[in-house]
Amino acid sequence: MAQNKVNYQRELEKLLDQYSREGRVPTLFLHSCCAPCSSYVLEYLAQYFAITVFYYNPNIYPEEEYRKRVQEQQQLIGELNLQTGYNRILFVEGTYDPAEYFEAVRGLEQIPEGGERCFACFRLRLGSVAREAAVRGFDYVTTTLTISPLKDAQKLNEIGREAAEAYGVQWLPSDFKKKNGYQRSIELSRQYGLYRQDYCGCVFSRKEREQMKV
Repeated sequence: MAQNKVNYQRELEKLLDQYSREGRVPTLFLHSCCAPCSSYVLEYLAQYFAITVFYYNPNIYPEEEYRKRVQEQQQLIGELNLQTGYNRILFVEGTYDPAEYFEAVRGLEQIPEGGERCFACFRLRLGSVAREAAVRGFDYVTTTLTISPLKDAQKLNEIGREAAEAYGVQWLPSDFKKKNGYQRSIELSRQYGLYRQDYCGCVFSRKEREQMKV
């Protein structure tokens, strides 16, 4: 029997409503995959949380692409901090070690995009994010990845929640593509002049995209 899908957006809204009524501002350690995806998420959540963006993406290839995405992320955060009246957003860059990624997906190299290779990548990144959030004493941890129409929000939340529980922090449920979140990220990318890449980030997704262009 198929398992019923969880409405993670509804779960998130319940929490946001609770904190609004209580007047609390919890801390959130937010894993970001890139500036465009984080744009809507930061706009949406900065009014409820004290956010620190954690940029940990050893899957990105090549290094030049990684550096470009880091720079875009920092630029966006700087502009948001200048233009909004919400809590100041902080930034932390994780270690960029592609060897960690290749070890995590060893044996899964031929799996198409969106399958078990991606899930192994999610486990690597969200596990590291949860561990770092626990060390730093954050209330919640989550990821911007659920904003993508190409990412399985159900799987991301399952993996994220498991990682958070393993390190004793709370997972913030999300499906950021809901409520036109993805469309809003496109609008914000135009507004801030953000670089929008045409592949997920890893060498395998880049190869698949190049093959599609042929």
